[in-house]
Amino acid sequence: MVSEAEIAQYLGTVDFPATRDEIVQEAARQGAPEDVLKALRRMPPVDYRSRAEVIRSAAVKEELPASEHAARARDHTHQRIAEPLREPHPDSG
Repeated sequence: MVSEAEIAQYLGTVDFPATRDEIVQEAARQGAPEDVLKALRRMPPVDYRSRAEVIRSAAVKEELPASEHAARARDHTHQRIAEPLREPHPDSG
């Protein structure tokens, strides 16, 4: 995965709103490396209104200190599932 900064540096010349394919083409024209292009290709095929939307949609790694990554790995309360989709706990009734 690539960082937000790596993706952002190839979005400066994109004229928003833009489709995913237009964004990928412009990043390629700007000389983006293959890992950045792959991250952009994985985005949903919709119209993007800003650089911020592209960065949020692209697969990026979080730039966190190692201690924060370790703390998040130990925290099992967040299971990346929306609350309404979770199975009810057997003790909840």
